[in-house]
Amino acid sequence: MQVMQNTIGREMNKLERRMTFLASLGSAAPFIGLFGTVWGIMNSFIAIAAAENTSLNVVAPAIAEALLATGFGLVAAIPAVLAYNKFASDFGKYGARLEAFIMDFNVILSRNLYEGTPAQQLPKPSSSDMPSPPETKRYGT
Repeated sequence: MQVMQNTIGREMNKLERRMTFLASLGSAAPFIGLFGTVWGIMNSFIAIAAAENTSLNVVAPAIAEALLATGFGLVAAIPAVLAYNKFASDFGKYGARLEAFIMDFNVILSRNLYEGTPAQQLPKPSSSDMPSPPETKRYGT
């Protein structure tokens, strides 16, 4: 049973190996978008100071850049979080099914070992069904 547990652990680790990337992307992308937003707002203030004018023509390009950076951050983060949640749920269910299989297999195996295996209850093959072994020559007899 321990061998089966170890095998399942290794296989689940293989499945979950890429989950760290999705988790990191889902958590970091909004902050990268926020950084872009702050950068765009700073550029709009610099443009206002340089032009000494607060008209829409001065502010709009930097604000559009800030909103675009926020949008890119969300476009990266939302699918990553959704995919992470879906995979985490599916992997959890899959792991539970494998664990249930191990328990069922262990119960069946234990029952058959203690009550007599079906192989022991089968009729023994007759000697005519089995091929005869090749003759061996013995020297010195």
